[in-house]
Order: sequence, then C-alpha cells, then structure tokens
Amino acid sequence: QVHVVESGGGLVQAGGSLRLSCAASGRTFSSSAMGWFRQAPGKEREFVAAVRWSGGSTYYADSVKGRFTISRGNAENTVYLQMNSLKPEDTAVYYCATSGTNYSVRYYYTTEGGYDYWGQGTQVTVSS
Repeated sequence: QVHVVESGGGLVQAGGSLRLSCAASGRTFSSSAMGWFRQAPGKEREFVAAVRWSGGSTYYADSVKGRFTISRGNAENTVYLQMNSLKPEDTAVYYCATSGTNYSVRYYYTTEGGYDYWGQGTQVTVSS
C-alpha cells in the first residue's frame, strides 16, 4: 500500500558531504512526519532526524546536530537529509520512515514506535 524509497547513499571521505533522499507514496496515504534512522554494524538502530509535515518542526539526535539537516521536499511525502562534516562513525545503513499520526509529543518522532512504514535502507560509508 505504501512505498518508501531511500536513495543517495554511497562512499564518501571523512569531512565530506552526502545528501539522502526519501519518497513515500500511496494513493490513500498521508504522512504526519518523516524521519531518518540508522544502524551501524553491531549496533542497534538509532534515531537521526525527523521533520513534521505540518509546521516543519525538526528534531535531531545530539550526535548529528550542527552537521545534518533534514528538510521537506517540494513534492508531498518527500524529505532530504543533508549530511555534512561526515565522520567514520556515521557509517551505517540509513532508513527512512513515515508516520501517519500527528503526535503532539516529541518522543514519538524520535523513536521507531512512532513510525508506520519503512524503506529498505541505503548504505552510507565514510572512509577515514
């Protein structure tokens, strides 16, 4: 019913930049928020950034504040993640997710449980 597709991953040198894209589609689907999570080898999936569709409020993990920027695209249910000053520790599979619930509490936008549909992930590798 709902398709979520990420793109833009790849190999980049430390200090470089990369932009990830995500698009969610479905004829009956409407998104309240979209977010990015990542999972590094041997680690649990963690929250990276999120943006609410209405109002555009953004949330970031402390580890990426000042380096990553999430933004809404002109097309509906489309988001980007601009990643600057990349570090080797940013290496992970990055997942895009969308939430169909308009939560009023920040917590739900920063945890996996607040999202309904997920993409397949895109690999980001940062070399030293």
